[in-house]
Amino acid sequence: MPPRQRLTPADRRAQLLAVGARLFAAHPYADVMMEEVAEEAGVSRALLYRHFPSKHALFAAVYQQAADRLLADTRLDPADSLVEQLVQGMDVHLDYFVANRNAVLAANQVLAGDPVIQTIMTNELDALRARLLNVLPLADESAREAVSGVLKSWLVFVQVLCVDWLAHETCTRTQLRDVCVGAVLGALRPLLPEDPAPDWRPPRPGADA
Repeated sequence: MPPRQRLTPADRRAQLLAVGARLFAAHPYADVMMEEVAEEAGVSRALLYRHFPSKHALFAAVYQQAADRLLADTRLDPADSLVEQLVQGMDVHLDYFVANRNAVLAANQVLAGDPVIQTIMTNELDALRARLLNVLPLADESAREAVSGVLKSWLVFVQVLCVDWLAHETCTRTQLRDVCVGAVLGALRPLLPEDPAPDWRPPRPGADA
């Protein structure tokens, strides 16, 4: 074990989260051992367990941190077109999903149904839905409720489709993103006073980069 650096509790927690995030990204959930986390961080197992009493607790903290960063990095700016906002948000999430495939699959498959992990994901989806509602031109409260229901279903659709893509990669990343963007545009068109993207057409197969 390398010599332990003296860190403040907050800095030590941040270090352990960084090590945990790296290991959960690199390996399937079952293969990550707390002993390995401690060794990588250069701390004793006792110190690690004082910060995170279990592997599940460490993973939950890592995934919460990731969800917070994804929300911070998703830029929903009314100055941009709806398509630009959707593409930017999808790209931010796909960047994370690709770089952290094992962690995403763990959260959605290995720990599917776990109340702590599900709460983290549900809270992020709810926050994204609220932010999308704030940038859409909604005529009244009735329209807002209808669009909110569509967005809730769409975000779950995107989650399921992205997890399936990570497991099987049945299309290109660009095609995946455009399927998701096209799905919500099609679902929103009947509910909005104007077409949110009258000129947007996804590239045809063969034109994909």
